Amino acid sequence: MPSAVKKVLHWLFWGFLIYAVITNPDRAADIVRAVWDIISQGFLNIGRFFNQLMGT
Repeated sequence: MPSAVKKVLHWLFWGFLIYAVITNPDRAADIVRAVWDIISQGFLNIGRFFNQLMGT
């Protein structure tokens, strides 16, 4: 993708993010919490996998 397109998409993303937080901060916080839970559970599951793999 050309650099100009990436820059426009980048600004659109951040603009939408700011708009979403300003217009509905409770929902935005719920989304961030859900994403954080998914990421943290993923890391925990990877750790469990390697623990089982190593036999501990």
